[in-house]
Amino acid sequence: MTNPAIEQEWQLLLQKLHESFGKAPDLNGILFLIGVQELGQGKRNFSKEEKQDLMHWAICKVLSLSGFYEIEGIDQDGWVHWQPTAKLPYLRLDKQEDLLKEHVLLYFKEEVFG
Repeated sequence: MTNPAIEQEWQLLLQKLHESFGKAPDLNGILFLIGVQELGQGKRNFSKEEKQDLMHWAICKVLSLSGFYEIEGIDQDGWVHWQPTAKLPYLRLDKQEDLLKEHVLLYFKEEVFG
């Protein structure tokens, strides 16, 4: 990350997650955790496809905090479907990761730690 303040916040989040789970997950692991949290069905086994869907859900959720997505609807199984509302900027891969990390931090500030 190029922003030292964001990097410091990211490291603090990883430390908190390490304390809670016994290890610090990577970005994908954190997105999975957010997806499970948002689904609200508790701990259970997920198929590979469901895990991918949970990570997609998490990406949409965190980016919705800046208006990039909004909820389109919820299906009969309780899964949220998202629609884009603003075009994401074209970014190099490393900058895409920075954008996601910033939004994950925002999610934890607003939705988890309040």
